[in-house]
Amino acid sequence: MTPTLPERIDVRRMLVLATSAFLVLAAEPLYLLVDTAVVGHLGAKALGSLAVGTTLMALLAIVGTFVEYGTTSRAARWFGHGRRDRAVDEGVQASYLAIGIGLGVVAVGQLFAGPLVRLLTGSSTALAGPAEQWFRIALCGMPLVLLVLAGNGWMRGVQLTRAPVVIVLVANGLSAAASPLLVYTWHLGLVGSAWANLGAQVVAAGLFLLRLRTEAPSLRPDVAVMRAQLVLGRDLIVRAAAFQLAFLVAAGVAARMGAAQIAAHQIGMQLWEFTALLLDSFAIAAQALVGAALGASNARVARQLAGQVARWSCGAGTVFAALYTAGWWLIPRLFTSSPAVWHQAHVLWPWFVVMLPAAGIVFGLDGVLIGAGDVAFLRTITIIAALGGFVPLTLAASYWDWGIGGVWAGLTAFIVVRLVGMVWRARTDHWLVLGST
Repeated sequence: MTPTLPERIDVRRMLVLATSAFLVLAAEPLYLLVDTAVVGHLGAKALGSLAVGTTLMALLAIVGTFVEYGTTSRAARWFGHGRRDRAVDEGVQASYLAIGIGLGVVAVGQLFAGPLVRLLTGSSTALAGPAEQWFRIALCGMPLVLLVLAGNGWMRGVQLTRAPVVIVLVANGLSAAASPLLVYTWHLGLVGSAWANLGAQVVAAGLFLLRLRTEAPSLRPDVAVMRAQLVLGRDLIVRAAAFQLAFLVAAGVAARMGAAQIAAHQIGMQLWEFTALLLDSFAIAAQALVGAALGASNARVARQLAGQVARWSCGAGTVFAALYTAGWWLIPRLFTSSPAVWHQAHVLWPWFVVMLPAAGIVFGLDGVLIGAGDVAFLRTITIIAALGGFVPLTLAASYWDWGIGGVWAGLTAFIVVRLVGMVWRARTDHWLVLGST
């Protein structure tokens, strides 16, 4: 089988992959934005409880990070090496890991749900009860969440573009329609949001498994492949843990500032995650194409891809910054009717906007280095940025009463430190490792 990449950058293929990734990545945060808007009109306390619950879900999901990004990297290298069967088998083994890890997370999460919620809410009993109820329901879907991540991972690796888009849009579209019905029409309140979320995960996981069954040459578990995925996943998990530690500290500090601050933080974080995932569309394309280029032993194309992805991602970040600047007054009002929350959202808004062009470069190069399998460096620079920038500034915001703006100054520092490190890394040859794995 001939290599999947020519002797130059296939711009059309990159755009097709980026567009597919854009649609897949947009579906989940768009649903979360709809859900945030639906819950937001229940009041600041409901929105704050949702913020606590979603933060904990993201924290526990880090154990499965590698089933998406690690699977993309390994599958893409096999695909570029001319072994599509081995690439799809990476998806089979990642799915087994997703189920096993997901069940373990459910067990641990249910056991410690109360203490975890109280860790974030402190003495706020008004937030703790609803947040724990939402979290326990949503947590049951963790194996399904990880199966969806594994499905996206192997499909990106073999450069399938249409199927993941259809699956994710169908599942999240159904859930977005169900959320207001469950919350308002059926009077379930905040927990209706959790049930709608769980329904989307059931549909998406089932559809990904059906596609895997039709594509895979065998569904037998392979312990050797799973062990190799776990080795790669170790650094990705530590990297993701650094992310979530920083976000957990930020949510805890914001929750202790008051209901208006944590509600505004929830709006800001959902917009941030929505934008970050959309900026990641070029990064996802880079994961597949860089992995395939290195699998085909084509270092020149891999390096050219790194530069092109960084430029395109920076441009996209600048566009988003301009849009959010124009919408600073209107956008917070789409999520809540509380003037106090509007005010706090306006406090964090300048930090949110100013970091986006730099974040575009960071996310683009993130995809390049993950596609190359350079995850040890990504782990290290993320830890340095989290513990040396984000967490100290966030804790200082609490101690010296800098308000929600101080928390978001910490997030900006997190981006700047990673930007410096990743630009330096991309200019070296350390990540250009050739071969199938």
